[in-house]
Amino acid sequence: MSEARKPAVRIERDGAVGIVVLDRPERRNAMDLSMRAGLAAAVHELDQDPGIRALVITGSGGVFAAGADLKLLADKGAQDMVDLDLGQYWAPLLACTKPVIAAVSGFALGAGCELAMMCDIVVGDPSARFGQPEAKVGIMPGAGGTQRLVRAVGKPIASLMLMTGEMIAADRAAQLGLISELVAEGEALRRARELAQAAAAMPPRALRAIKRVLAQGADLPLDAALSLENREFLLLFDTQDKTEGMRAFIDKRKPRFSGK
Repeated sequence: MSEARKPAVRIERDGAVGIVVLDRPERRNAMDLSMRAGLAAAVHELDQDPGIRALVITGSGGVFAAGADLKLLADKGAQDMVDLDLGQYWAPLLACTKPVIAAVSGFALGAGCELAMMCDIVVGDPSARFGQPEAKVGIMPGAGGTQRLVRAVGKPIASLMLMTGEMIAADRAAQLGLISELVAEGEALRRARELAQAAAAMPPRALRAIKRVLAQGADLPLDAALSLENREFLLLFDTQDKTEGMRAFIDKRKPRFSGK
């Protein structure tokens, strides 16, 4: 009997931080259906776990994710893709209420680049390479690779990456704002875990409000976005964590946030 195939995604826990590891190193973590389903299930599980307050997503084998597995897509027509509904696998990440930090080493291409851009914070080391090379195989990004990219780096750079397949090195990605923080070689996961622990120590309701305002306000007119921000700001004044945080600051002690 052949050995059962190992899971394409695994979960590790480090206190209040959940770590999602893309684990198909033999395929450079190319995203087939098993990986997509595993990622969706892992993020959903950690988002629902009250003991977890922040997530890290990373890849094994020195690669974040080298894109979609083309064996999945090569023979599909448009209706086949509609029926496949790849968007369902991204939905738990887009709906995640907790901070999500990408730790990127090596390639983050195609779906891998889109995955990184769906995260709240991106930590990369000098080996990181970002790209949207879908045009090279006759298609274009379909999970936010055009729209999130143009919002992150602007039209000239997004057009370069999308229309030529050019990759952006880590230092350039940091200059453009595609990476939140560039760290030393091999340090991306360590730093991502450190940032996740810092986020996990924050009041959860405040972080959920910040995520909502960032997501909903980015494409609103400024006046509407400011009204949204002010509403969330005021609502936090009715939380126990607001009182605890301010009292702890006044009393010069560490706050004990309950999420209430």
